[in-house]
Amino acid sequence: MTERLDVEFGADGAVTLGGWLYLPDGPGPHPAITMAHGYALVKEHVLEPFAQAFAEDGFVVLLHDHRGFGSSGGEPRQDVDPWRQIADWRRAISFLESRSEVDPKRIGLWGTSYAGGHAIVLGATDRRLSCVVAMVPTISGYEQGLRRIPPDAVDGLEEAFAEDERAQARGEPPRYQALVGDDPAVPASYRAREAIDFFLQSLPEGTQWENMVTIRSTRAARMYEPGVWIGRVSPTPLLMVVALNDTVTVAGLALAAYERALEPKRLELIPGGHFDPYVSNFSKSSGAARAWFRHHLT
Repeated sequence: MTERLDVEFGADGAVTLGGWLYLPDGPGPHPAITMAHGYALVKEHVLEPFAQAFAEDGFVVLLHDHRGFGSSGGEPRQDVDPWRQIADWRRAISFLESRSEVDPKRIGLWGTSYAGGHAIVLGATDRRLSCVVAMVPTISGYEQGLRRIPPDAVDGLEEAFAEDERAQARGEPPRYQALVGDDPAVPASYRAREAIDFFLQSLPEGTQWENMVTIRSTRAARMYEPGVWIGRVSPTPLLMVVALNDTVTVAGLALAAYERALEPKRLELIPGGHFDPYVSNFSKSSGAARAWFRHHLT
C-alpha cells in the first residue's frame, strides 16, 4: 500500500506550489522521483497512474502543479513561462531533499511533453539529480512551429503577439486564447482531434483547470529550445521515451536530439502518436521509466 498526501512548498516569497506526495511502504529514507506535467495541463491529466506505479516500486514521488495551474498559486492563471517553471522545479527538488522520508542522494526526475523539455534542461543544469526521464519531450519550439503552423497563419499569429504586447504596455492583463478547439474561427493552441480528446478528457470533480492559455505562452513556446542542452545532460543518465508517430513534439526532432546526447543514455520507442504513451501504451512507457529508476536509484 502507498499513501498520497496533499502538500505545499514555497517557490519564492510570493508563490506556493501545490502537489501530491506519494509515500511507499516500509521504513525510509527512500529514493525519490519528482514529476510535473506538460503544456498548460494539471496533475489530474492522467499522471497519477505513473506516480502510483513509481511509488509501488518503493519511491517517494512528488507530483506538483506548475505555478498558475491547478492547486498551485501564482498569477496570471493559465500562463506558461518555461524558465519560471524550471526555476520552480528546482524548489520541488529542494522540498524532496528536506523530507525525512527521502534519501537526498537518490532523486530522479520525470517530465513529459513540454516538461520533458524541462527534464532535459534540469538534467543538464542540476547535478542533484541522479537520473532523468524525458517522455515525448519538446526539443525545439521553433522547429515545432514550422511544422504545426501553416505559413498563411503566421502573420495573424504574429499580429496577435504584437497586440498582446501593446495591451500589456497599456497596463492591461495578458490576453487569452483557447488551448484546444476545432472551430477555425476561434484562436486555439491545438486543433488536432487527438489533442482535443486528451485535453478535454473528464477530470475528477474539483479539478482546477480551464481550456485556455495566455497568448504570450505561445510566444514563449516558440522561443523555447531545450534541445540545445541535451549534450550537457551527461554524466547524468538520460532515458528518452519517443512516440514514433508523434506530430506534436515531433518524433524526428526527438530522435535527432537523442543522437546528440552523450552516454549514459537509453531510447525507448513507443508505437503511436504523442498521447499514446499516457493511455494505450502506458504499460510500455511506464515500464521503461520504472526500470530506469530502479537501475539508477536503488
